[in-house]
Amino acid sequence: MEIKVIVGDIAQIEADAIVVNLFEGVEQPGGATAAVDEALDGAISSRISRGEIKGKFGEINIVHTFGKLTAEIVAIAGLGKRQDFNADKVRGVAGEFCRVLRKLNCHKIATILHGAGMGGIGLESSTEAITEGALLGLYSFTKYKKPEYGDIEEMLIVIREKGKVPILELAIGKGKLVASATNAARDMVNEPANYMTPSQMAEAAKEIASKYSLEFKVFDREDMEAMGMGALLGVAKGSNQPPKLITLSYKGDERSEKVLGFLGKGITFDSGGISIKPSEGMGEMKDDMAGAAAVMTALGAIAQLKPKINVTAIIPATENLPSGTALKPGDVLKALNGKTIEVISTDAEGRLILADALSYAQKLGLSPLIDLATLTGACRVALGTLYSGLFGNDQDLVDKVLRAAGKTGERMWQMPMPEEYKEQNKSEIADVKNTGNRYGGAITAALFLAEFVDNNPWVHIDIAGTAFSTKESGYIIKGATGVGVRTLVELALSEAKSQEAI
Repeated sequence: MEIKVIVGDIAQIEADAIVVNLFEGVEQPGGATAAVDEALDGAISSRISRGEIKGKFGEINIVHTFGKLTAEIVAIAGLGKRQDFNADKVRGVAGEFCRVLRKLNCHKIATILHGAGMGGIGLESSTEAITEGALLGLYSFTKYKKPEYGDIEEMLIVIREKGKVPILELAIGKGKLVASATNAARDMVNEPANYMTPSQMAEAAKEIASKYSLEFKVFDREDMEAMGMGALLGVAKGSNQPPKLITLSYKGDERSEKVLGFLGKGITFDSGGISIKPSEGMGEMKDDMAGAAAVMTALGAIAQLKPKINVTAIIPATENLPSGTALKPGDVLKALNGKTIEVISTDAEGRLILADALSYAQKLGLSPLIDLATLTGACRVALGTLYSGLFGNDQDLVDKVLRAAGKTGERMWQMPMPEEYKEQNKSEIADVKNTGNRYGGAITAALFLAEFVDNNPWVHIDIAGTAFSTKESGYIIKGATGVGVRTLVELALSEAKSQEAI
């Protein structure tokens, strides 16, 4: 979809549909909505007085113009309560009205800026949020079936001040770039596991590297054996698909040796191994590489934005399957950092491959470290499907990630890491075991990972509940969400700014 900013009067724009808005509780529309209402002889205000249009968040009301305006349709987007409105609500509103208008066969739409000038939302912020929300909300994975609806081909963002056009065009550019990276991650996660194997994930990373001039490396089984990655190789034993350790590197600051590390869990299909999962819902386990997809596409976006910072992504990729050669409960593995791990459950495999990836990140000197992983069902039980769980050993880094997440609208909640729970990970025959008891499972999983980061500043983000959605709402659609991409990009940009300020 092409997105442009133009100067004009929304009521006079030639388009299939125009979009105005209304806050909840407003009895008489103002601004652009009032102007459109007047042109429609009070069609909007009369519906408000009858209670047909309430302005509730996400509510999209349609009014046909019957020739009174150039556009055939007016969409009134509900913004919800004024005091609750923020930039993420703008994203959600854009996603909602775009999907509604696509179903009405609209190919060219125009919208005013929503929420600009209130609650800290500037013109640029509103423009970027509308762009992101529209592209994220219209996403669909149609590689293997015919699309249900035609595309919206063009969206015009209509403003009054001509002097603002150049800066808002830049905001559109950033919004498109970040949304495109998120949708690329969604594509990878939505791919069936027979089309997104570890080898194909390595090819996808190679394409990103080639397109955006990143440094790309891939290590095969023999390389991992030579390095001593016994944990990753242990998980890979049950599959005929060869494991891959993938790295992507962006160097935006030649003056600095410091490199920020992103790590993503890349289990391209998770059956649970010998500790096999129930068959119901197992097909969704193709999403167990959502963390890997997020860090890969985030690097592509960062490379295009060109911040003065160095970032390396590490992706351990393998399948987790049962077979005659598969890892067994009771087996002991030796990780890259020399620690031995007793395997209690082969379905706690994500932390095993991340143990080697985190150890390798430290060997490369990456710091600080942020890992994304669909790690535990326990985190989904604790926080549901709206919040990712955030764990860390450095509060300053935790706060930075939370600020980046807050700015992008990706909800995260800091979880505790009490020393007392480490007792659950103690093994009788090895340095550590890979699961504790059933209580506090997301915490004990994070504490396990902490065994492989020493004192390096580190944050772990458990996206098990947020990587996949069963319903659409705002800019979230059914299927893969692409969670984490926008937070990682925002973190890299903010870190680059803070380093420049030093």
